[in-house]
Formats: sequence, C-alpha cells, structure tokens
Amino acid sequence: MELLALQYPAREERVEDPGITGMSELVTAVADAVLPLLDRPYALFGHSMGSAVAWELAHELRRRGAPGPRRLFASGRAAPGTAVTGQLHRQSDDVLGAELLRLGGTSGEILDDPGLRALVLTAVRHDYRIIETHRPAERPPLTCPVHVLTGAADPELGEERGRDRAGGWADLTTARTEVRVFPGDHFYLTPRRREVVATVLRRMDPSLATGARTWPSTP
Repeated sequence: MELLALQYPAREERVEDPGITGMSELVTAVADAVLPLLDRPYALFGHSMGSAVAWELAHELRRRGAPGPRRLFASGRAAPGTAVTGQLHRQSDDVLGAELLRLGGTSGEILDDPGLRALVLTAVRHDYRIIETHRPAERPPLTCPVHVLTGAADPELGEERGRDRAGGWADLTTARTEVRVFPGDHFYLTPRRREVVATVLRRMDPSLATGARTWPSTP
C-alpha cells in the first residue's frame, strides 16, 4: 500500500504559492493532481476540512469518469451540509488564535511568536474561508463504506454527535458507515497516530495491520 499526502498551497514548502479561496478551486486542483495516479484501487482520508475535501473529491473524480474510492475515511468533522459553520475567517487574529487554542493541537508558544503567529494564522484563515463558504450541492450518495473517526472530546465532532447517524455521514453513502472514537480532542490523531494508521490498514486489508509502523515522532 502506498500513502500519498496532499500539500495545499500557502503551506510549508508551498508557503509562497497563492492560497486557494474556494472549495471548488481546491477540489479541481486536487483532482487534477491525483487523477493520473488512479490506476489501482484507492481510498481517501481527510481530517477536519479535509473530510469535506475528500467527499467533494470523490464526487469530482466520479464526474470525470474515474473509479470511485474503495473507502472514505472522514476524520474530525460532521458530514457536509450538517457541520456547523461560522465566520471565523472574517474575525481578528486574536479571535482566530483563541479558536485554535480551543480546538487543541496548537501550542500557545507558537501563537506568542509574532513571525510564527502570522504564518500560522494566514494559512488557517485560508482554510476557514474555504470551509465556511462551502455550500455542498445535492448529489447522489457514494457507494463506498464511510469510516468516521473522531476524538471523544472534539468540540467539532465529539463522541455523542459522532454516534448520531455517524455525524450525518450515514446519509451520504449507500454502503455501511462505521464510527471509531479515540481518546483526545480535535487533533486526537497526532498522539494516536499508530492506532489511526492501524485502523485504516485493517479496513483496507487486515493482513497489513499486523506490525503496522507509523511515521517517526517529531521533536
């Protein structure tokens, strides 16, 4: 099995690329990048906003005549059309920074550093603009299983909401849905990465989960 990770514009090694401001533009760019690689079975995994991107991508690839994903893994966000949205992308840096601290996963030391703060908040503001202006269209349901992953204490999609029609994802596929709840907040998958990887591998091919390795710890 091969893992392919997407890097959005205005992030990390693409920090100088202009940011994308809308879901349609983002999904079109992602589809252009992955379409030549779909000569084998594949699955899509998205976390937070990435869950909505993965869902839109599955539909865009189908529209282009590509085979659908074998599975969709939706992490840390309720289904498109049911997730709560707001206007954080229009708020001040202080308000946006406070929201990051509420969700967890962002060190207060980073937000206290003027240079890092500006870099992080610029990228995050782009993300919030994309997801808060996303208005999903009515589409036929997917035909692949959807696996919903969430942190028990995630304010975006906690355990109780995740159990309710799988956070709305059960209505977006004709196949089965499954919910897996991990200890942790919105960024549960960082400390629980080994379990997340094993969960994905078991669903794709049970033989791959034995002795599964994860990426190295970061300092």
